Amino acid sequence: MSLPVVTVIVPGRDVAAYADEAIASLRAQTLTDWSAVLVDDGSEDATGAIFDAAAQTDPRFRVVHNDRPRGLGAARNTALDLVETPLVAFLDADDRYTPDALERLVSTITASGSDFVVGAYVRLRADEAGIYAPGIVQPWVAAATAPERRATTLDRHPDASGNIVAWSKVSRIEFWRRHGLRFPVDKLYEDQLVAQTMYTRARAFDVIPDVVVHWRERADGSSITQHKDEVVVLGDYLDAMRGGLSILDTADQRAAAAARVRLMLDMDVPPLVRIAQDHPDGAYRRALGAFVRPLLERAEREQIALDAGTAALRAAARLW
Repeated sequence: MSLPVVTVIVPGRDVAAYADEAIASLRAQTLTDWSAVLVDDGSEDATGAIFDAAAQTDPRFRVVHNDRPRGLGAARNTALDLVETPLVAFLDADDRYTPDALERLVSTITASGSDFVVGAYVRLRADEAGIYAPGIVQPWVAAATAPERRATTLDRHPDASGNIVAWSKVSRIEFWRRHGLRFPVDKLYEDQLVAQTMYTRARAFDVIPDVVVHWRERADGSSITQHKDEVVVLGDYLDAMRGGLSILDTADQRAAAAARVRLMLDMDVPPLVRIAQDHPDGAYRRALGAFVRPLLERAEREQIALDAGTAALRAAARLW
């Protein structure tokens, strides 16, 4: 076996029901020259034991056990310090790779010489029988990743800024270390600030339309993204979106910032408004209104076209 070219960072806490599947998706990769750092973030279930079993049977796996939960950002940062390969990738322990994900991503970035490469992803949802199946590529994901582009920039491809997740990318570890990139700690939505920083700092990046990750929406409702009805979770979500937009503005990436404003108002805001309309805590509506008003003013000022079908929801949030 050749020396590994890419290290996959796999953090997980209390994901014993899904970890075997994530590990199996790594073992099934058509590119076999990888290593993985499995970070058990203070799990109380069998997650740590599953990670240990993987390492005992496959030397490509290395396990780190946190004695207490430190959060997803901190777990990823711990593993980043251990990377010794030219490339790094991320896979959450409740998600799964498609079989040729690493081969496609690694071959693209190797050929282009770019700082990172971004692939598409789909939701993995359970049916009534509890069987998980992948969905379709959503429009904002397709806008970010299709058609294939090599050695592009945010100036030339502003819609790439809509892909704000860590786990659909392969990056050069030198790029992370040169720019001192780290994930925010003690935040629930830790990807967005890192992603927008990557786009604005990259000399060049690639995008490919291939689906590389199945992103699980847990049937038991325990995924972070399924708790946006909680005021604290909402606060982190809105802060992440504000922060990501601020990074684009600071870098004077006007087209990318406009694309993010449009996407947030068209995609992120409407479901939050629906939650807020019947929410028992007025703080939820106030927080959402304070977020939406300046975005709407900006969209009007910059003449950003928005989805007419959700105009009534945005108008409601403006009054909160």
